[in-house]
Amino acid sequence: MPALNVPFTDDEMEAVRAGAAEAEQSLRMFAHDAVLSAADQHKKRVREAAALIASRSSELNRRLA
Repeated sequence: MPALNVPFTDDEMEAVRAGAAEAEQSLRMFAHDAVLSAADQHKKRVREAAALIASRSSELNRRLA
């Protein structure tokens, strides 16, 4: 199974550990969920941007067709 080896500063690692503890998750599961959540948010922002561009350019697209 593919894996990541991500370096953190001591302060960053402390923050990640605190977040995992607050979420009552293992450090590994907390990091896993955070990465997937960030990837999903990125996809959502790209879809929203594409919809906005399509909406704003619809008149121009009609004239060019």
